[in-house]
Amino acid sequence: MPGPQGVTPTQFRDLSWIRGAMQTAIALEHSTMPLYSAAMYSLEVQNYPSYNSIRSVLMEEMLHMAAACNILAALGGRPGIADLEPRFPRAGLPGQVAPDLRVVLAPLSVRQLKTFMRIEAPEFLLAKRELATAYPTIGRFYQAIKDAVAKNATAVRAAVRDGGPANQVGGNLGYRTIVPRDGVDPVDEILEALDMIMEQGEGEPARGIGTSSTFQNEESHYGRFAELRYGARYQQVSEPVAVTAETEEQFFRGEPIAWPVVINTLAVPSDHYGAVLSEDPNAPAVEKELDAFDAAYTAMMTALHQAWNGPVERSWPSLGEAVVQMNEMRVLSCFNILRHQVPPAAVARLAELYPAEYRLLAEFTDLDRPVFYGPRFVNQAAR
Repeated sequence: MPGPQGVTPTQFRDLSWIRGAMQTAIALEHSTMPLYSAAMYSLEVQNYPSYNSIRSVLMEEMLHMAAACNILAALGGRPGIADLEPRFPRAGLPGQVAPDLRVVLAPLSVRQLKTFMRIEAPEFLLAKRELATAYPTIGRFYQAIKDAVAKNATAVRAAVRDGGPANQVGGNLGYRTIVPRDGVDPVDEILEALDMIMEQGEGEPARGIGTSSTFQNEESHYGRFAELRYGARYQQVSEPVAVTAETEEQFFRGEPIAWPVVINTLAVPSDHYGAVLSEDPNAPAVEKELDAFDAAYTAMMTALHQAWNGPVERSWPSLGEAVVQMNEMRVLSCFNILRHQVPPAAVARLAELYPAEYRLLAEFTDLDRPVFYGPRFVNQAAR
């Protein structure tokens, strides 16, 4: 019996499917990073609770992407990173995850936090209509991979034993690496790495939206975004109450979290501001800053690709170069791009310039306030 459109039926999910699914997982984990980074960069002050919360999630998303790369490398595949580009705005996430969700690069707002919470949501908090797809959550996608790994355990063990051309990266930084070790079952290691991704994102089932002692009972990504949305830290209610979509707000009445000062960037349309720039007398200067950011982003992606796929002796320097470019992206965005205001006349004409996307732009940007440009995250190597 065929599965949902574009989804491989379970009986055909062999080792080759697992490798393909892990490459999709790399794209999936990467797709969250521009979204979270754009919101983080929009904060005027970069050492307050909101900034630190988003940054902590971003750091763990990097760990998750690295774990996915290392799993694929262990199975004999080559992680493809250099040409990844999520292409926002988009419907859903890579791998047909959360296909009901419309995602766009935008500044921090309650509306964008709702998007982030939907990205990280556990199944039990979704409405029935949201569950009516093959992969309504990131967790469901990874569960499918876990099931396939367990089903193909013998082939997985053989693949790890035989190795492959790609590197294992980041073991000295605490990243999950998968290499043959006496007395250690690589199937267990892979399943544990996938569990890490699921638990840090959605929470541990027994703890609702929190994590277990394995992760020091920290809040899940969902929980950290919920704290920002509700403006207060997570706090267990005095009487036993299950976390549901209806009761959720009761759990966020702890220490208040002040709403930060946000630079009101224009949500990035599909033409990467092309129509707006055509209306901007300062376009050459703005485009120079946007292109510089995109060049740094591209260099970061290229360096990460080389860390996994280049000569092993260059793996560590390549990872270091990626970190350098990550810092360059923050500087270019926060201190250059976000200082350029979109001309009010162009803002007034957004409905004409973007008839198909105007409602989306208006939903994620406050058009009644001064509007500024934001980073586009264009991977120049993917063009």
